[in-house]
Amino acid sequence: MIKTWRLKENDEDKIASIANKYGVNNIVAQRLVEYNLKDEEIKVFLNPTRKDFHNPFLLPDMEQAIERIIKAINNKEKIIVYGDYDADGITSTTIIKRYMKDRGIEIGTYIPNRLDEGYGLNKTAIKEIANEGYNLIITVDCGITAIKETLLAKELGMDIIITDHHEVPEELPNAVAVIDAKRKDSNYPFKELAGCGVAFKLIQALSIKLNIAENEWLKYIDIACIGTISDIVPLKDENRVIAKLGLKLVSVTRNIGLKTLIEISGYKKIDSTFISFGISPRINACGRMGHQEDALNLFLTDDPIEARKLATKLENYNKERQDIEKNIYNQALEAIEKEKNEPCVIIGKEGWHHGVIGIVASKITDLTYKPSILVCFEGENGKGSGRSIKGFDLHEAVKNNDSYLTAFGGHSMAIGLSLNVNNFEIFKQKVQEYARNSKIEELKPELLIDYQIISKDLDIEKIKQLEVLEPYGEGNTLPVIIYKNLKIDSIRALSEGKHLKLILLDGNSYIDAIGFNMGDLTNQFQIGDKVDIVGNIGINQFRNTENISITLKDIRKSI
Repeated sequence: MIKTWRLKENDEDKIASIANKYGVNNIVAQRLVEYNLKDEEIKVFLNPTRKDFHNPFLLPDMEQAIERIIKAINNKEKIIVYGDYDADGITSTTIIKRYMKDRGIEIGTYIPNRLDEGYGLNKTAIKEIANEGYNLIITVDCGITAIKETLLAKELGMDIIITDHHEVPEELPNAVAVIDAKRKDSNYPFKELAGCGVAFKLIQALSIKLNIAENEWLKYIDIACIGTISDIVPLKDENRVIAKLGLKLVSVTRNIGLKTLIEISGYKKIDSTFISFGISPRINACGRMGHQEDALNLFLTDDPIEARKLATKLENYNKERQDIEKNIYNQALEAIEKEKNEPCVIIGKEGWHHGVIGIVASKITDLTYKPSILVCFEGENGKGSGRSIKGFDLHEAVKNNDSYLTAFGGHSMAIGLSLNVNNFEIFKQKVQEYARNSKIEELKPELLIDYQIISKDLDIEKIKQLEVLEPYGEGNTLPVIIYKNLKIDSIRALSEGKHLKLILLDGNSYIDAIGFNMGDLTNQFQIGDKVDIVGNIGINQFRNTENISITLKDIRKSI
């Protein structure tokens, strides 16, 4: 697929000034200039400290929430934390449960089953919790839309404190407290906390009110870091403080479950990439496969033997998820061939696992650069997940045809839906029609480039400075560089033709480059060709030697 390369318009004078002032390379300086950070903000960005957290009592209803929790503690009421089955929800629940346990307070936990109950509060769970004699429910990473469920809880004699980070509806649930930085009346200086970030602020506020030492809430920042990076929230402002400080603690974590999961994953370097691709999928696999309690119990256990058993389960769930995902993906590829002229990929099939189809939809969209919706049929019902491309609002496309659905939700880039199987074909037809009328064929994939490098930038110590930009994630992605007019000194395919391996030459400087899943390009280039490349630059360590290496995003012959 041919991509349009677009180099950002950079102010080279500002970049040089920032690079000189803060002793960083031009790639780091470019990022600081792009973010338009003031001097004080740059210092926090490069080196955040525990003093860079915002006042938790600026969050709406935090005071009321803390008062109600303290009352429940003093009166020895039964408290339960109601979370979510993904990595954000699991870590949010862990933070509050372990914090309370360290205070000598035993509280309950409830994580809904993704396959049977779906996301968020549900009435059956509320009734079950009431029957077990609980007086106070604290939600984490959910609850902001739970108006009917909150009402039911009150009718059953329970209070609810809602902590959430999702978009806020016009009507708020009638809870004791509704803590969400996105509320219209919120004065909190940062709106993009993850669910675990809000839970972390809750224990910070509780510690302040109860005069508990700062270290007693900060010691959970490793868990908050995992959830924040996993939930793909912008890694800026307070999220960056949580993630950057948290990563330091992850590497020496005292959480037996997390430590064991790190060991069993086999990763050597603890960074944001490791969290995103090593830890998050293993936690999320539990929820996707309907075993959410195992992930939670892993983070709650203090028994190394139990931790090993649970971490092994997570490993096995993730492998099972990968096998199912691969099978669905291959079946989807076959179906795509029959509909390659359609503007969207909309496929439905009996027997697909609806906990996995969202991942496959994302891969299909990446492959085809088309919006995709995959639906698994279960008898008369269908459950689907969709992913979109930049410039096409998939949520709006689905909303325009919601008369064929029983439920749907999401945002412009990702949706979930339910429908009667009998309505699938007409729904598919209408969405395809909507896409054609939107002139979706005019949308082309674009590769946005941060900075152009030249031979003088090939300095190992300077490239190492890029580590200061960690942690990477949403809102702070790996810098993408362009390097022009390089000579191919060596070219070959790896892993049975799957990957592309190059040694490139600029004057007397050699650069290693690898293109994952780009092995098919091997026959399009030969030794001696001059090429331009786009990718991520870093340091590759092998047998105690360090080399500059570029992970390719695209390559083409120089003009």
